[in-house]
Amino acid sequence: MKRVGILVGREVTFPESIINSINEKGGGDVVAEMVTVGGIRLDEAKRYDVIIDRISHEIPYYRAMLKRMALEGTLVINNPFWWSADDKFFNFSLAAKIGVAIPKTVLLPQHSYIKDITSESLRNLEFPLDWDGIVNYVGFPAFLKPFDGGGWKNVSKIHSLEQLFEEYNKSGTLCMTLQEGIEYDQFVRCYCVGQEKVLIMPYDPSKPYLSGMQYVNVEDYLTPELHQRVEQDVITICKALGYDLNTVEFAIKDGIPYAIDFMNPAPDAELASVGEYNHRWIVDAMTDFILNKINTGWEQPNYHWTSLLNPAAPKTKPKSPRAAKKSAAKPKSKATTK
Repeated sequence: MKRVGILVGREVTFPESIINSINEKGGGDVVAEMVTVGGIRLDEAKRYDVIIDRISHEIPYYRAMLKRMALEGTLVINNPFWWSADDKFFNFSLAAKIGVAIPKTVLLPQHSYIKDITSESLRNLEFPLDWDGIVNYVGFPAFLKPFDGGGWKNVSKIHSLEQLFEEYNKSGTLCMTLQEGIEYDQFVRCYCVGQEKVLIMPYDPSKPYLSGMQYVNVEDYLTPELHQRVEQDVITICKALGYDLNTVEFAIKDGIPYAIDFMNPAPDAELASVGEYNHRWIVDAMTDFILNKINTGWEQPNYHWTSLLNPAAPKTKPKSPRAAKKSAAKPKSKATTK
């Protein structure tokens, strides 16, 4: 019997729905349940075939535990090693390299530092910053936001240099980015499952976060051509980052979809927030993806240590033409029997 574990925070309806869905469709061969863990031993045995991670980005113990589970061959959705190393500024840079439209973005040095960082520690930093050059490049309006944050925390819309200084001075030790604000005509948020299934959802970011009012049901919201481009950009981004569950947000201006946020490996899926249709879609898509992985198997991500755990059979060196010819000329000895 295969086991699927769900690791969650405060959310209620998505964990309940995905557990029920997997148990119903698994036909008794697959069991889904909430993960329960305590002290994790160094020689911990494999407990789950798959774990859906919804909370380790906020709890370091869970992140370390998931890495240990991955060592035993557990498929963790999403990859805890890459998620630990990932950040939004890198993602913006990568997406721009692979042809996705990205707003102009600048990574800013931190405003403040931890206790033992002194001026000698920062000798490589330009001072003062070329604020005029940064602002001339990005323009206003712009968004000041953490380079690896989420949930619209510590995000400010900036309209002037004075406002930028005011908000930047309050950012403390957070590393921030300043990003061009796209005055959009349309806005969509997209679920992506398994780097191939995409649901494009009309979205109103001006409504309160997690209020249930952000997702708007509008038929034919995008033209067929724009729908196809957004869908392809979503798949391109998620394949490049390796996320099996993610949401990608686009601010669309003059027919160009600008990807403004796509590091959401534990995206909101609560019924009251995303609505019945979107909730049902993500539950069904994730159920099908997990059951298919369990039935067909999966390759472990290419960690360097996997070659040490599963060493390949030594390869025999091919003989040179001269050695092969010499070997073929030798008479074969007769086998002896006792």
